[in-house]
Amino acid sequence: MASRPKHHFFTRNAFNRNPGPLQRLLSLALAGTLLFTSAVAQTPAAQQPQTTKGDQGLYRLRVETELVLVNVVARDKQGKPVTDLKQEDFTLLEDGKSQRISSFDFENLDTAPLAAPNAPLQQTTNGPATPAKPILTAKDADQALSNKRVIVLFFDLSSMGPDEMERSVQAARKYVQTRMTSADLIAIVTLASSLRLDQDFTGDQARLLRVLNRFSHSEGQGMDNGSTGDADGIEETGNAYTPDETEYNQFNTDRKLQALQSLCQVLGKFNQKKSIIYFSSGMTQTGIENQAALRSAVNTAIKANVAIYTMDSRGLEAEPPGGSASTASLRGTAMYSGSAVQSRLDANFASQETLTTLSGDTGGKAFLDTNDLGQIFDRVQRDTSVYYVLGYKSSSALRDGKYRHIQVKVNRAGLNLEFRKGYYAPKDFQHFNAEDKEQQMEDELASELPNTDVAVYMAASYFRMDDRRFYVPVALVVPGSQIPFTKGGDKDKASLDIVGEVLDELKRPVGSVRETVKLSLDASQEVRRKNVQYSTGFLLAAGKYHFKFVVRENQSGRLGSFETDFTVPDIKKAPLKMSSVVLASQRQPATRKTQNPLVRDGNELVPNIAHVFTQDQHLYFFYEVYDPAKDKSPEPAPEAKDAKEKAPPVKNPIHLLTSIVFFNGKVKAFETPLIEARQLNATERKAAVFQFDVPLAQLKPGLYTCQVNVIDDAGGNFTFPRLPILVREKINASPVASSAGSTN
Repeated sequence: MASRPKHHFFTRNAFNRNPGPLQRLLSLALAGTLLFTSAVAQTPAAQQPQTTKGDQGLYRLRVETELVLVNVVARDKQGKPVTDLKQEDFTLLEDGKSQRISSFDFENLDTAPLAAPNAPLQQTTNGPATPAKPILTAKDADQALSNKRVIVLFFDLSSMGPDEMERSVQAARKYVQTRMTSADLIAIVTLASSLRLDQDFTGDQARLLRVLNRFSHSEGQGMDNGSTGDADGIEETGNAYTPDETEYNQFNTDRKLQALQSLCQVLGKFNQKKSIIYFSSGMTQTGIENQAALRSAVNTAIKANVAIYTMDSRGLEAEPPGGSASTASLRGTAMYSGSAVQSRLDANFASQETLTTLSGDTGGKAFLDTNDLGQIFDRVQRDTSVYYVLGYKSSSALRDGKYRHIQVKVNRAGLNLEFRKGYYAPKDFQHFNAEDKEQQMEDELASELPNTDVAVYMAASYFRMDDRRFYVPVALVVPGSQIPFTKGGDKDKASLDIVGEVLDELKRPVGSVRETVKLSLDASQEVRRKNVQYSTGFLLAAGKYHFKFVVRENQSGRLGSFETDFTVPDIKKAPLKMSSVVLASQRQPATRKTQNPLVRDGNELVPNIAHVFTQDQHLYFFYEVYDPAKDKSPEPAPEAKDAKEKAPPVKNPIHLLTSIVFFNGKVKAFETPLIEARQLNATERKAAVFQFDVPLAQLKPGLYTCQVNVIDDAGGNFTFPRLPILVREKINASPVASSAGSTN
């Protein structure tokens, strides 16, 4: 197959970065086309590029399971664990309906503490590390965790201040030194500006203490929630106005919940029961805006068999009417009416409510208003020493996302059972609300694995706008067969949601697009033979970029994604400066003013990204040449050759020669007439624009290589880019698709 030029590509996405265990946590043939165009996304100039690692082309393997796991702790009247229960002793109900227990397991872990480390071990801070022992690998992770108490110490530095951080680390250090058992495998994770793995799972006390001793008072970066715009009862800081930071608060809470969700997703690869001890200074929701993220975090934890134990590191706090000694005086009359105290109590309760929900819904426990932070370790040990694991497949086939209540009974009197009280059912697209739909697109955009439920194809090109910027047109194509249409009157209707982003070499966003495309086709048309093409564009500097687009059809909620690297070349030093060569078979009226060079004389050229054409079509070539050499001995204008008087000289004369040759194998099948350009026709961009119209009826069906000949005769430079095309036999004409859809 002929090689594709660098400036034009057509590749099906298959990128896949397989995440490992916890240590890797941080880590078409076109018969007809429907066209939708977006205005250019104005973007800042890209910064100095930096080399990035390549991606491996692998495929996503999706596995779904409906098995619900319930961990049950049984105790007698004296509080001692009961160890002799059988599967037939349990009865499990979901929303009052009996469920068949399909799996049963019993875990009995060691509770005897290890020998306390020697004094030098306690004082170790930055000594040489012991040789790393790979506890977990992709091959033997399950075996390494078998019959182990799996605990993750999660320090939320974004919410805890220095004092809270010191108390939390001290409690963790004390547990490792005096209460850690041979059955414990502990990992340490922190959340600050990013989610960071400080220590993978290990049972080595020395390694854990070394990591904990490295945490200093300055690690605490906790910041209170921003104000909501009400100036009464807040600290007097001298600011002229009180900003409303509600959106920041929403983002901050979502970020913490998403970090918990990411951690649970990785832990879900291991079959054992896991415990996350989450140290924070509270987590406040803002109305219902954070409900989608909270539900996702709880659902992920339940599916991964993770219990979250939350600890409010602030401890037991006093709320004096005028605020603590560390705060400024309060504004307004709230301090005298009691509303300031009430407001602080309400805020404290709100920050603890989410912690209670996270722990209660996942089978853990929240520890609030206590100065003894070591209680949380005692509870985790007690809950994970002797317990039963019951698994069942729900008898309800509904995927409505509603909360399902779980009840476990035992046929032996006098026993107390501890278990999580329920879970959220899976939710299909028909039951998604606006928050769920937005979250689905954001998750897919951030995912390192591609989604191929909807086929998506993409092509991009570049055209110089000035000495620093290039316009990069991007075209996305979705086959019409991928889109289910619904009947609406005399038309078939559907819609697509499109989200995309452009990242520079430093992984910083330099462009984005978000749009809903509404489709409406006459019912008599052959929808499945059409394709939907969406066009947008970006202003970028020369450099290397990463493009990713996500498309969702809004009938079933299926997703498709496409991502690839794209280079905008620095053509300043090129002997002959030239744009991409764009091939097209359609033109459409331009409906808006745009900087897109493909729009000329009121018509927009629609790129054909597959390079597949039929004999009844016209093949349009479009390309530009920049800063050609000045012709020092220009010929007179053609109309003045026979005239007695000399014609006025051409301003800034040039001499460019260009033609296009079609090769079928090694045989020249067709060549266009030679075109000469004597002056620039896009003077504002110092460009000579060329557009060829080639009727394909004169070519036989087959595969061709098109060679574009460009010669700068005045400068003595030339280039001959090549592009493959496929010409097919003429097909019966079908009516052109109409559309009532529009872009924002």
